[in-house]
Amino acid sequence: MVIKEIELEIPPDFIFENGFQKNMIARRLKLNLEEITAHKIIKRSIDARRKPPVYILRTLVYINEKPNLYLPVSKYKNVSGAKKVIIVGSGPAGMFAALRLLELGLKPVVIEKGKDVRSRRRDIKELMQNHKVNPVSNYCFGEGGAGTFSDGKLYTRSNKRGNISSILNILCEHGAVEDILIDSHPHIGSNKLPKIVQRIRETILNYGGEYHFDSKVTDLVIKNKLSGVIVNNNTEFVGEAVILATGHSARDIYYLLRSKNIDLEAKPFAVGVRIEHPQSLIDSIQYHSNERHRNLPASSYSLACQVDDKGVYSFCMCPGGIIVPASTSPDELVLNGMSVSRRDSKFANSGLVVTVCESDWKEFNQHGIFAGLEFQKSLEHSAYEAGMRSQTAPAQRVSDFIISRTSSSLPPSSYIPGTISYPIHELLPKSISHRLIKSLEIFNKKMKGFITEEAQLLAPETRTSSPLRIPRDKETLMHIKLNGFFPTAEGAGYAGGIVSSALDGQKSAEAAAKFVDKN
Repeated sequence: MVIKEIELEIPPDFIFENGFQKNMIARRLKLNLEEITAHKIIKRSIDARRKPPVYILRTLVYINEKPNLYLPVSKYKNVSGAKKVIIVGSGPAGMFAALRLLELGLKPVVIEKGKDVRSRRRDIKELMQNHKVNPVSNYCFGEGGAGTFSDGKLYTRSNKRGNISSILNILCEHGAVEDILIDSHPHIGSNKLPKIVQRIRETILNYGGEYHFDSKVTDLVIKNKLSGVIVNNNTEFVGEAVILATGHSARDIYYLLRSKNIDLEAKPFAVGVRIEHPQSLIDSIQYHSNERHRNLPASSYSLACQVDDKGVYSFCMCPGGIIVPASTSPDELVLNGMSVSRRDSKFANSGLVVTVCESDWKEFNQHGIFAGLEFQKSLEHSAYEAGMRSQTAPAQRVSDFIISRTSSSLPPSSYIPGTISYPIHELLPKSISHRLIKSLEIFNKKMKGFITEEAQLLAPETRTSSPLRIPRDKETLMHIKLNGFFPTAEGAGYAGGIVSSALDGQKSAEAAAKFVDKN
């Protein structure tokens, strides 16, 4: 078989025309059309620096041979009678750990304090429309974790963590579009993820795994090793090991671990705001045109700089998206962003956050290892108070924030619970407001028009990553002092986002399997 890999530059007008691409390949390789039996795109991106923008396609060309274009199929074992591994949390790390255990012949028992993905919808509707926060069922907690209803971006730089394509292939097996296999910034969308999450659960159940919803871990079963958990103060689940795959918002787990004298470590994280622009404005900046081509997606951006030795950067940018409340307690306000698959909202939003460390939360030092967590909580509670003790978000025009002026009016926003004008420069610590102002001036030089009266800041964005790390051995991935305990992904401080968390879940499953085999 003769296979050649080439790169093509395709104008947006012709991106969906297979014949145009085949003719371009034939000219490039000096072949007759009949000699090209197939061509397969393996990576698709957009070069927006060009005027006008073009698609960049990395393409495999098959010459006089028919290729096998089928996706690999996962091979799971029936584990109904196999040894059990307890998995706490059904987010990306928990789901992919469970799937990997099926391949390895161990029975995953998934414990989730929240509800199944369908039931979560009702609680999220109550949160959006009536400002009612269900502490165990919201944008963060429940089947599928935070990613299920907050976008489904699949971009990661974590190539060293494992086989990213294996994660994407499994998502495709369960209903994701195959575009995620080739796009440089793959995205599923909050409207499609729930069904995919449900299908993954069905796979786990069909091969003998277990799921237990509405099951909050209230204690641990420790007998020479961590062998299980107690849920809802009365039901015990015991196995050969425990994979802890809770997200970074599961604060109750940190307090439980501390009560058992299990080591934790403070770590830096980042806090700030959500910045929202009209999507048409971001498109005009990125695509150098006042009108976006019909075949170009809503444009995105990624910005970063250093201000006074601290990193300031965009986070979880959502083109054509909306801002949502990610609160997990009735007396707090936390914001996040999401997009549906079409990314057709009139707004673009992104986190705009500043790195914080121990020097930033020293006034909370009386809380010891939880000082950073208490600092995070204080920002969220202050925002709740500023938002009329509801999920209404404090907001300020970017142009007013820069000169420390309260906005007399606010532009339209995608945030359904509503906004209220508030001096965010006073709501945030001065060190954070100062760095945000300086970063906005820097970013406006990179993207002219980024500072505008049409843009606004909504506060706060505080859940970028965990303020704590659960220390684990680099080789065994087991807790440094407790056998059988495998802290995993975002909640343990070792990943961020769907793909990196899924990869870490797979690695933890493999590590747990080795531990079970030895013991």
